[in-house]
This record gives sequence, structure tokens and C-alpha cells, in this order.
Amino acid sequence: MALTPTEKRAGSDEAFLREVDDAVRASDLTNFWTRYGRWMLATIVAGLLAFGGWIIYHNQQQAKADRQSEEFVDAMDKLRAGQAKQGRDKLARLAKAEQPGYRAMAQMVEANLLGEDGKTKEAIAIYTKVAKDSSLPQTFRDLALIRQTSAEFDTLPPQAVVDRLKPLATPGHAWFGSAGELTALAYMKMGKDNLAGPIFAKIAKQEGIPQSLRSRAQQMAGALGIDTVQVDDKTSAAKTADKSAAKGE
Repeated sequence: MALTPTEKRAGSDEAFLREVDDAVRASDLTNFWTRYGRWMLATIVAGLLAFGGWIIYHNQQQAKADRQSEEFVDAMDKLRAGQAKQGRDKLARLAKAEQPGYRAMAQMVEANLLGEDGKTKEAIAIYTKVAKDSSLPQTFRDLALIRQTSAEFDTLPPQAVVDRLKPLATPGHAWFGSAGELTALAYMKMGKDNLAGPIFAKIAKQEGIPQSLRSRAQQMAGALGIDTVQVDDKTSAAKTADKSAAKGE
């Protein structure tokens, strides 16, 4: 079917408009690239350089951490082999390392060795330093605070022990066993066995605490009149009763 003159003209106009539109778009793109192209390239290059720099830095840090790990293991091996001087020299270097984890561990071992040598004041000074160092992982700082308190226990007022360890002496905390034991002993020094006993009982029942500490806590709780086995039986019976009631039995 032949097209009318009007339809032919409409088709020609539409094709022309498409060509104009394409030309305008091409012109806009050319103008845009002329004005902003070099800045876009600079931004992309800068981003690639930054990303490459981050990868290099990350790899360097990982390599440094690996070396410090090997040095720490070597230091501990030398100490176990009786090569105290070589082991302590390595620990002294690691105690100044950039990697916070190994820096903290090296200082903690140094303090422990000083304590074994009878140099309690020097050991306490290192524990205090670690506990107050905000650049170190919190778990090491908490452990240092516990070790510091343990070393000072005989000279500190019992209430100071309780106040210092209060944030750590709570069930569920990673260091509840050690912090709770010191807190309970401080209560006993104050004659508050009614507060000490329940703490020992909670330590004895908490999973994840070393068995030696749990056994010691169970004995202390028993000496203070709390039968942790009986408490566990009552708790278990109560839970069973609650489940039965929920099922309508």
C-alpha cells in the first residue's frame, strides 16, 4: 500500500528528528568529556592508586604480624628450653611491637616472669601499664587488671578489690571465673560470707571456666553452706516442671 505525501513527510520528519537528537547527544557527550573527562580520569587513577596502596599496606602489615608471631613462639620456646636471657630479650623487643596483640602478650609474660622472680612491684607496674593502655585489646587489659589485683590483693582494702573488679565479676564475662573468685575472697575478708558464697556457686556452675577453678569454687561454696549440686538439682527440677506445665501435662 502506497504512503500518502503526509505520511512520507511525517516519516522523514521523524528520521530527521532522530538524527538531530543523536547529534545533540553526541555533541553533549563530547562537550561533557572535554569539560570533565580529565577530572574523571584523575579521580579513577587516584582511586586505583589508593586501592593499590591499601593492598600493599595490608600485605606489609600481615607479613609483619607473621614475623612477630614467629618471634613470640621462638621466645616461648627459648624460655621453656631454659634459655632465659635469649627468651627475655625477644620478649623485650616484642613488648615494643606495633602489633597490639603481640605487644600485650609479651608484656604479660614479662610481668609473669618478674613475679616468679619475686619482683612483685615491677610486675605490678607492667600489669598496670597494660590495663591502662587503650590501644591494646580489651581482653588483655581485663586480664592485666585481674593479675594486678591478684598481686596487690594482700595490701589492698577488700572493698577496693570489689570495686575494681565489679565490671568483670559478672556471670558470662570472659574473666568471670578469676575476677569472681577474687571478689568472693574479698567479701570473705570483710566477713560477708553471705555475698561470697553465691559467687563461688555461680563460678562452679558456669560452663567455659577451667575445671580446676570450678572445683575450687564448688569446695568454697560448700564450706560456706551452699550445696551447688543440690542447687543444680532444684534448678533442673524447676525447669522440668515449667516445661510440663507448658505442655499441659
